[in-house]
Amino acid sequence: MKRRSEPAETLKKKKKHSSQSDSHSDDEDAKPSYSMPSLSEQADSQQQNSSRFSMYNSVSQKLMAKMGFREGEGLGKFGQGRREIVEASTQRGRRGLGLTLKGFQGELNVDWRDEPEASAVEEVHWFPESSTEIPDCHFIGPVVSEWRSQLRKMEIEDETEFCSEDLLHNLLRCKSVFDDLEGEEMRRARTRSNPYETIRGVFFLNRAAMKMANMDHVFDYMFTNPKDAQGKPYTRDREGELLYFGDVCAGPGGFSEYVLWRRRWHAKGFGMTLRGPNDFKLEDFFAAPSELFEPFYGEGGVDGDGDITRPENISAFRNFVLESTERRGLHFLMADGGFSVEGQENLQEILSKQLLLCQFLTALSTLRTGGHFVCKTFDLFTPFSVGLIYLLYLCFDRVSLFKPVTSRPANSERYVVCRGLKPGSDPVRDYLFTVNLKLNQLKHAESDVTEVVPLDIIKADTDFYNYMINSNERHCAIQIKALAKIHAYVLDTTLSEPQQAEIRKQCLKLWGIPDKVRVAPASADPKSKFYELMKGSDIEAFNYKPTPLSHSTLEKMQHVLDYRCIVGGGEHLFLLSLGKGLLDWTGSVTMFCLRSLPTNELLCLHLGKAQRRINAVHVLDALVLNGTDVRDQHFNQRIQMAEKFVRAVSKPSRPDMNPIRIKEVYRLEEMEKIFVRLEMKVTKSSGGVPRLSYTGRDDRHFLPSGLYIIKTVNGKCPGSWVDKWHPWTMAYSKKSKRKFFYNKLTRESTYDLPSGSVAPFHVCHFERMFWAWEDGVRVHDSQTRVDPEKLSKEDVLTFIHHWRGKILFKVQSTNLKP
Repeated sequence: MKRRSEPAETLKKKKKHSSQSDSHSDDEDAKPSYSMPSLSEQADSQQQNSSRFSMYNSVSQKLMAKMGFREGEGLGKFGQGRREIVEASTQRGRRGLGLTLKGFQGELNVDWRDEPEASAVEEVHWFPESSTEIPDCHFIGPVVSEWRSQLRKMEIEDETEFCSEDLLHNLLRCKSVFDDLEGEEMRRARTRSNPYETIRGVFFLNRAAMKMANMDHVFDYMFTNPKDAQGKPYTRDREGELLYFGDVCAGPGGFSEYVLWRRRWHAKGFGMTLRGPNDFKLEDFFAAPSELFEPFYGEGGVDGDGDITRPENISAFRNFVLESTERRGLHFLMADGGFSVEGQENLQEILSKQLLLCQFLTALSTLRTGGHFVCKTFDLFTPFSVGLIYLLYLCFDRVSLFKPVTSRPANSERYVVCRGLKPGSDPVRDYLFTVNLKLNQLKHAESDVTEVVPLDIIKADTDFYNYMINSNERHCAIQIKALAKIHAYVLDTTLSEPQQAEIRKQCLKLWGIPDKVRVAPASADPKSKFYELMKGSDIEAFNYKPTPLSHSTLEKMQHVLDYRCIVGGGEHLFLLSLGKGLLDWTGSVTMFCLRSLPTNELLCLHLGKAQRRINAVHVLDALVLNGTDVRDQHFNQRIQMAEKFVRAVSKPSRPDMNPIRIKEVYRLEEMEKIFVRLEMKVTKSSGGVPRLSYTGRDDRHFLPSGLYIIKTVNGKCPGSWVDKWHPWTMAYSKKSKRKFFYNKLTRESTYDLPSGSVAPFHVCHFERMFWAWEDGVRVHDSQTRVDPEKLSKEDVLTFIHHWRGKILFKVQSTNLKP
């Protein structure tokens, strides 16, 4: 059918409606459509249409030509259609067609294009050092009672003591622009506009881990490698010192995953966060061993609720940390608390005030003197928030308000970074504890605590006051530009940040983070993992049994200073941990679960039972600790490292987990110390008959089976199966009253440990002896049955005293190397 032509008047009306509804029309197109253009106007229009048409690619031009489009003419049979190029859709996200968000389509009148060029290098601005003494309890108590409680305030617009009114109102206006914007649309624009956005979490659990990596680098690794005023590390890995840290309000645990990735089994973490969907997700720690982290939830321990605003939870967490750190406290504490304030973003500072206070209080409750603290804050405009910062300013050597590049520039997030807790901060801690009690009492009241430090005191400290204003205004200016930039990116979806890939590469390189993707660790076959860790070692050596100690073998132990001894008890095993329990090296799962061990551990140990029938693991030696091969270390060093490792993985809050302990090591010449710990006791399984019992240094008892004697000096005999002869032994100088190493071939003497004298694990294991305390062996004075064919306590002690006297010879000082 032929299409019926429409009256000319109808066509005129359609043209007029089309031109008025086109918000992007040029001035000439805004003229009434029924007015005939002049020849010059027609020529100009054709030239403009031609230039616009040429902007499209050849495919588009062909499609438009098929539709009957001719330059300068309208579409349609009679040329009555549109002559202009159809503009792109203005529909955004889930908005309905034609919906215009009031206040968003307009301009913010903020020039965001002059923002500084993105860089991986960041600058730290410290508060000036405080010369004000920490207030004591006599000062705080009477003074604060007069001003700390006022009417509840739920507005931020008039908080201009620490920021100019113009900047504050401009910031609030920029935030309010996004109130009616659909969330996904906002997130997409934010992602495109932030030059640091693609850093994300790399191979860690989340972006929080990268924030910690970012700040750790900027602050010279003061968290993962803290140092004293002389620049010496607080912890030394080889000296058995652990790095103790805390992580509160920080589920799922990205901060801790980074720290443990950096320090591994040389660190031990304690954490408290709310139970529920935002709890720690330790099973998702792919980059670091989560077994080195111990969650604690306040009152009730592992069964608590983790609410940091409850005073009893803070006290319980403090006690738990002190008990786990020999009453010394943490080296540093991290806090990353926050909660959703959707629809009330401008009130985030007020709504989060108690959470901020409790995180500060937890830091002052758990840190050791000299410890560090980092905590997330938001806007800092109110006297309450600034007063909390002021108290930290008094309690720490240095304080900084810092926004890392990994924190999105458009949000209010900042971090307060505190270095070096001063001694004498207890009064401030007690005061904040009192304020928190008051806040809990007033939760549903009309009154509130609106200050923690009188405003006139803060303003009188001009160094602090001026820094606070400068920091707030600098932060506001950056945030306003970032919000204006997102606003522009929402309006124009073609905008993007071209530097994102390069900036990501620069940052990761600067912070020492490998550019890898997050991948769940593959499950390993125990036997394959064992061979991988042993790296071609003689596997048969693991099957060697110890040489029984007898009258004949005792005579071969001429150099008693070369030996150490350990009281044995239970089954002797080599166990490999793959992180999900404990397995022996042949791959069969043991009958108990030791979930406290991370992956890649190979230990020589006993599975023993205490008198209360508690399965326990007693470590005799270590080969590999969380992937670190320690077999070539001196035996004493291996034991020291194993002790450190056990402290890191111990879980005192988890009685459901089998305990792991290190065997006590004695020098052979000090064997008398062992015998005084032996006694005859009636046990549950002894049928009323006293049995030999050994009491360890932790006052725990177990039933000993004998004594392992281990040679720790590499004085190998000719013809031995091991590498070669290293004729080293230990002796004692009467003149210097010190032990030294002596080479029987070269007659070289030195106090320092020669590398060739160290007996690696395979030598210690191959040459070890075992003195079985079986029937007929008398090691306790109450034992009456003695078998003369077997060694008793008197035989061994007589031998030791004889040879110890022979090695206490004089040595010329000139022969000894210092």
